[in-house]
Amino acid sequence: MLEVFVMRKTKNTEIREWRDKCRRQLKRTLKERLDYGFIHTYKPVLDDAPSRVFDTMAEYRKWCKNKLPRYLGYSRK
Repeated sequence: MLEVFVMRKTKNTEIREWRDKCRRQLKRTLKERLDYGFIHTYKPVLDDAPSRVFDTMAEYRKWCKNKLPRYLGYSRK
């Protein structure tokens, strides 16, 4: 019975902490929310050039297959 009480108390504490965190975040300005909401993650090859142009979709797919790491998700299965 004590375990149930402890679990319930812990869950209530977590919910209360989560709500407090939400309230604090709502007090931030829009700029602050956007600054904290996005992080830049370097993507090999994709971030190494400002842009690329392909004449056909086939060329683009071939480039993706040959140049991009599979974990980026641009390869065809």
